[in-house]
Amino acid sequence: MRILLVEDDKKLAGYLQKGLVEEQYAVDVYHDGLSGLYWAREFQYDLIILDIMLPGKDGMAVCQELRERNILTPVIMLTARDSVQDKIKGLNIGADDYLAKPFSFDELLARIRALLRRTQSYKGQTLKVADLELDPVSHQVTRAGKEITLTGKEYALLEYLMRSKGRVVTETNIIDHVWDMQSEPFTNVVSVYIHYLRNKVEKGFGKKLIHTVRTLGYVMKEDDDD
Repeated sequence: MRILLVEDDKKLAGYLQKGLVEEQYAVDVYHDGLSGLYWAREFQYDLIILDIMLPGKDGMAVCQELRERNILTPVIMLTARDSVQDKIKGLNIGADDYLAKPFSFDELLARIRALLRRTQSYKGQTLKVADLELDPVSHQVTRAGKEITLTGKEYALLEYLMRSKGRVVTETNIIDHVWDMQSEPFTNVVSVYIHYLRNKVEKGFGKKLIHTVRTLGYVMKEDDDD
């Protein structure tokens, strides 16, 4: 899942980014409203975390403009103001949730998971493709009952492929969902990580699950017919 975080407090933004990356989210961070608005329009994010007090354009105006442009990406608004009227205003202009500072990272994480469960194709239950299973809560991956240890990026790539089961995804699709902009992935990073994954989730298990679709991308499916 790819998250846009717009927060002008650089120390807080760095803390949140670090925690979210550790939870296997790809996170793009910007510190002003105009940049946040631009990238929210240019990329399809799974979630936006948006501070209200931003330079350039405040979070309320950013959220309102996104909704006016029919961009329906879920938005969690962050604010130092905790009045009922501020919450009502934020929700009325299109925010999906509202979190007052200071807050615990665990609470933010719980709200992110709850919001993603309610939107788009995100589901909290265990993902399964044949005998391969991935638990998005514990991040445990098993195949035929055997636990598989993955790096953070390998896990994020596998989760995206499993959520896209039966659908061809391009390398651009994968980079957009698994890598953040700051990481500047090299040109063959997707094929390299697909190779890593195949070694871990296919080697020694018999049935092939990750299929290459020539000139298009990759698809995860249970059958062996390409």
